[in-house]
Amino acid sequence: MTVKNPFEQFEIWFEEAKKCEQILLPEAMSVTTVDKNGFPDSRMVLLKGFNENGFVFYTNLLSEKGNQLKNNPFTTLLFYWQGLERQVRILGKVTNVSPKEADSYFKTRPRGSQIGACVSNQSEVLTSREELEKAFSACEKKFEGKKIPRPVHWSGFRVEAQKIEFWQGKENRLHERLLFTKTKNETWETCLLYP
Repeated sequence: MTVKNPFEQFEIWFEEAKKCEQILLPEAMSVTTVDKNGFPDSRMVLLKGFNENGFVFYTNLLSEKGNQLKNNPFTTLLFYWQGLERQVRILGKVTNVSPKEADSYFKTRPRGSQIGACVSNQSEVLTSREELEKAFSACEKKFEGKKIPRPVHWSGFRVEAQKIEFWQGKENRLHERLLFTKTKNETWETCLLYP
């Protein structure tokens, strides 16, 4: 790993992960938040875009993760690509994507996923599966033959990276770890870490 920019390094690894037949969802990443009692809380989401401004994923803003990020706008993302013996950890500050950006992405989602976003009270207690399926059917009927507008409670987050660590598995557990840390003047410092 000799690249000086962590986004270039991530793009190289991400493209290799997409080509690796052993990796089914290279865009799958763990997002860790902190709940009101200080407990770390992790779940898997899908990366929907990245550039030097950050890493983007979408969710229900009223979900546990949405509320936790509103109260504490910092997170860690973790990619693990077992087929390549690689992982990437990204620590950063979270901001909301613009409504225009969220609208644009929402239009690309499958219709069923759009309806699901409208009817799911994500993370709330569900009385029965039937209740959810009825809400889905009612929404489907309501928007039959029409475009489905993005619900205001559904949008995206951008993680503005402060640290990015690239981990490459090696023999004898002498793994390679390269850490990029953003400086106050917005440049990146690098160092190797012991495995």
